[in-house]
Amino acid sequence: MSKNKTIWLTLVTMLLWGSLFPMVKLGFAAYNVQSTADILLFAGIRFVACGAVICLFSAVRDRKSYRPVKKALLPILLSGLFAIILHYGFTYIGLEMTDSSKTALLKQIGALLYVCFSFLFIKEDRPTPQKIGGALVGFLGMIALNITAEGMSFYIGDLLILCASFCTVFSNVISKRVFAWVAPVTATGVSQLFGGLVLLIVGLLMGGRVSFSANSSLWIMAYICAASIVSYCMWFGIVKSGELSRLFIIKFAEPVFACIFGAFILRENIWRVQYLVAFLLISGGILLSHIRCGKHIKQEKKHGTDSTTKDR
Repeated sequence: MSKNKTIWLTLVTMLLWGSLFPMVKLGFAAYNVQSTADILLFAGIRFVACGAVICLFSAVRDRKSYRPVKKALLPILLSGLFAIILHYGFTYIGLEMTDSSKTALLKQIGALLYVCFSFLFIKEDRPTPQKIGGALVGFLGMIALNITAEGMSFYIGDLLILCASFCTVFSNVISKRVFAWVAPVTATGVSQLFGGLVLLIVGLLMGGRVSFSANSSLWIMAYICAASIVSYCMWFGIVKSGELSRLFIIKFAEPVFACIFGAFILRENIWRVQYLVAFLLISGGILLSHIRCGKHIKQEKKHGTDSTTKDR
């Protein structure tokens, strides 16, 4: 896959992911989603549908991809716990309490944390001044995002979104190891189906209700599921052949698209100085963190080539 094609496909993926933030909030209003139980049920319906379609797609494409699932089932389910159950539980409940554009920005802290603090889980990723600097700049961006005319504000919805970011870190660490044995699309389908079923059952047990009716609002859930399925399949296809550090930099386009869709779909006010400052600081932190990572990867490849040459 060419470099330009990779960039454009990644941007399309970010556009789809960014559009999901305001579309989910639109779904809350259209389907009379009000309580926490309703939110969990809504999330469960989404991911049961997505997980089932992805699993079916993976089985049709390559049935053999399910052979190693049995051995890696526990970590796959653990990934589903963090990536779907906890992550989207926190996200959906937090999304009800804060703007979708602000939610999209706060969720990027997870990508920053993964880059800057992955050395806590992976020995090869040692701390560097660039990573520490990136973490500090990103933290300043989070503070800037919550500054208002009355001072700095930080609400329960913001805290829940940050919890979702931490769940993203844990799920990425687990998934990184799972993908060594199981195809990414297959593992994602199983984890989403598992996470969706748990959310669905919990939502029903808590008395959750989602008012679906045969009217024009059904297109909202259809879009949410379709965009999720297409974007996840595209993302893993790109990750397989692309350079991950560069892809994560492009990933910061996601909150930009979320802000744009939030303004058009929900008429949210995105013309705030702190949004621009937060975007520049957090994106700068991610760029600063990944510049060093990119050089380190190149050095590792060079050393690997040298050692291979010597072995020959």
